[in-house]
Amino acid sequence: MGWQLIRAYTLLVYLFLFLPVVVVVLLSFNASQFGSFPMTGFSFRWFVELAGNDAILRAFQTSIVLGALTALISTTLGVLASLALVRYDVPGRNMISTLLIAPILVPEVVLAVALLLFLNFLSINKSFFLLLMGHVIFTLPFVILVVQARLVGIRRDYEEAALSLGASPVQAFFQITLPLLAPAVFAGMLFAFTISFDDITGTLFWKPGGVETVPTQIFAMLRNSISPEINALGTVMIFLTVGLPLLGLAIARRMAMQRGG
Repeated sequence: MGWQLIRAYTLLVYLFLFLPVVVVVLLSFNASQFGSFPMTGFSFRWFVELAGNDAILRAFQTSIVLGALTALISTTLGVLASLALVRYDVPGRNMISTLLIAPILVPEVVLAVALLLFLNFLSINKSFFLLLMGHVIFTLPFVILVVQARLVGIRRDYEEAALSLGASPVQAFFQITLPLLAPAVFAGMLFAFTISFDDITGTLFWKPGGVETVPTQIFAMLRNSISPEINALGTVMIFLTVGLPLLGLAIARRMAMQRGG
């Protein structure tokens, strides 16, 4: 009886969390402009209007560029930091590791306000570059955790064998270590892109005037009225932010199986 109650409670929690998401997806295909049930018909009208909205297209372009740059920088720094912390005896390694992981432990709104106050103290105006750096700070710990977990499981014997056969440390990294790390690197890159694409709390504090990402554009649209285009935009974001990590995990698992074989 106890386990049945736990299962029922868990089911209710999941329904409470995901039922609103299902409602948004369903209403995005509603032919009527009023978000209510029963639906008057099935239509792609709001997706067509979404594709013709210049403000939303600019926000998508900004989010994709920002997410791609964030993923590239965070993955590069994450791989280098993981190699240093796992493969080498770095002085103060535990403290450095804690500092790199700290942005996960600190609430995002606190981190956003702290960085904004620090920029004001330095008299630095907000810009796209600083927005990018803020996203890198927030996504870097996720990449480090994913890459470190994979790197710990890779025996150093492979690298030492390559070095003993005449390969340089750089050649050993690119020909031995990096291919073995590829699934984790790819997964970390996708996580960084998804987190950056979804972020709204830090972006609201860090973005310069005139720059909008998809989440901040949705927030701005909600200030005026609840348009059916918001449901369509939310559906697109759901498929992107859920589909990309699942696709990344599937590809990473396949790559790991091929390496293992």
